[in-house]
Amino acid sequence: MPYERIIFAVIRNTIAFSLIVLLCSPRLSAEALFDAHLHYNEAHAARYGPQQIIQKLTDNDVLCAVVTSTPAHLATRLYQQAPDRIVPLLSVHRNPEDKIRWVRDARVVERIEAELKKGVWHGIGELHLFAEDRHSAVFRSLIDIAVRYDLPLVLHADPAVIDTLYEIAPNHPSLWAHAGTFPYPDLIADYLRRYPALHIDVSVRDDRIATNGEISDDWYELFLTYPDRVMIGVDTYSLSRWHGFDSAVERIRGWLALLPDEIASRLAYDNAAAFFNKSPQRQAD
Repeated sequence: MPYERIIFAVIRNTIAFSLIVLLCSPRLSAEALFDAHLHYNEAHAARYGPQQIIQKLTDNDVLCAVVTSTPAHLATRLYQQAPDRIVPLLSVHRNPEDKIRWVRDARVVERIEAELKKGVWHGIGELHLFAEDRHSAVFRSLIDIAVRYDLPLVLHADPAVIDTLYEIAPNHPSLWAHAGTFPYPDLIADYLRRYPALHIDVSVRDDRIATNGEISDDWYELFLTYPDRVMIGVDTYSLSRWHGFDSAVERIRGWLALLPDEIASRLAYDNAAAFFNKSPQRQAD
C-alpha cells in the first residue's frame, strides 16, 4: 500500500542519515589517560582527601597521574594510596613563596638529596625558572643530582633555560611543562628538533590547541611530526581546577578525538608511560 511504502522509505532514509552522521562525525575517544601534570597542594588536601582524588581519577578513566605537591609529602600520601597509579615528583617548594625564591636558596640541594634517599620519587619538579636565573648554582646542582639519580626534570621555564639545561646535560630527559612559556608550535618544534631528550606536556594549552573545537593546523602538524614527544595534563594548579577536573578532562578528550587514533593514543597515554617508565597496561586495578 502507498502508506506502507512511504513509512518504509522514511525509516530507510532515517537509518541511512544516522549512519552517515555516525561515520562522518569526529571520533569520540574513550581512551584511558595518563595525566602528566597534576598538583596536590595543602589547600587541595584540605578539601579532597587521597581517596577522593583517586576516585576523581577513576571516574575520568585517568589510569596514571604525575603528581607534585607543596609540601612534598602530600604527593607521597597519594602514592601510598595508589602506588600503581601515582607517579610522585619531588618538589623543591616547601610553601608557595618558594616558587620564586628556591633558585637562590642553597639549602634546597641538601633537602633534595635527603628526600631522594627515601627512594619513592620518580622525577624532580616542577621547577619554575626563567631566563635571568638560568645560570643559578642551585639549578646546576639540581641538574647534577637528576643525572646522578637518573630522574627526569620537569621545567616551567623559558626557552633559554632549556638551552642551559642541555648545555650542562645534553642527553638528560626533561619535560617542558605547558609546552613552554612561549607555546608557539614553530618554536616548540625547533626545540624538539634540537634536543632529542626533550618532551613537552600541553597542560592548560587546550584553548590554544583547539580554538572553537578544531585543532589549529600548526598544532596538528606538531603532533604528527613529534608523536612520541607530547603528553597531556590537566594541571590542578588551583583548587578550582580540582573542582572542574571532569570538564577539563572532557576538554582534552575533545581535541584528542580529532587526531588519528594512533597519535591520540600516544598523547593520551603511551608517551607518558614510556617517559616515566610505567607499565603500558591499560587495566585499572
